[in-house]
Amino acid sequence: MKIIAKKSLGQNFLFDKNIIKMIVDCTKIENKNILEIGPGTGNLTKEIIKKKPKKILLIEKDTNLLDLLKKQYSENIIFINKDVLKINENFLSKEKLVVFGNLPYNISTEILIKWILNLGSKVWFEKLILMFQKEVADRIISKFNTSTYGRLSIMCNWRLNIKKVIDIKPNSFRPKPRVDSSLLIFTPKEEFFKLNSPKTIEKITRIFFNQKRKKIKKSFNLLFNNADIVAEKLQIDLNLRPQNLNYKDYYLIAKEFENLRN
Repeated sequence: MKIIAKKSLGQNFLFDKNIIKMIVDCTKIENKNILEIGPGTGNLTKEIIKKKPKKILLIEKDTNLLDLLKKQYSENIIFINKDVLKINENFLSKEKLVVFGNLPYNISTEILIKWILNLGSKVWFEKLILMFQKEVADRIISKFNTSTYGRLSIMCNWRLNIKKVIDIKPNSFRPKPRVDSSLLIFTPKEEFFKLNSPKTIEKITRIFFNQKRKKIKKSFNLLFNNADIVAEKLQIDLNLRPQNLNYKDYYLIAKEFENLRN
């Protein structure tokens, strides 16, 4: 059966054997529980199986591709024909998962933010090994005082350690995407800034970066009745702009916002 990539689903199938092997070799997966998001034609799945994992869960929205995968593989594999955005990942497995994903670029950030917002005290994954459009990956790993720094990097770095593995050229995919890709590895932080709700950091960063070119005094005034007092307490200069505050500054602001509303 001839497989035609569906643009509506953001499908670009990875076929470069060297890249596939390198991705799977990023971590030891023998006798571990694996989740693969968007396995497509099963090229990565095939390499994962070689490493003898305990169990594999495949989430594939495309019914035609899922039928193809079912014909190719069966042993110790659970097939899930759903949209990953509509799945509660916390209930996928009783044991922690190692996650592989060549994420559809049109929803990659939405998937990642959903997972971060749904993180509880018990984290459902051991490691995330994910492919992003390079531009998005650069935003995820960016540091303060840079042009790419923003909401995405602040939210991701709150609960996750992030490592960039490699940039991947378009000719490793079929059809070729118009952009370079990057592979990132995420692992849960054992120590992180405690907040009552992940949605607080989402709200704080949205307010600040919706006014990215403005001084942060305006955002402070939207959040706090006594903005000057709060800024002095947190030792933050209100003449700075959003990209000038580091991760910790935003977590402190989020915590203060929660404290004043309790």
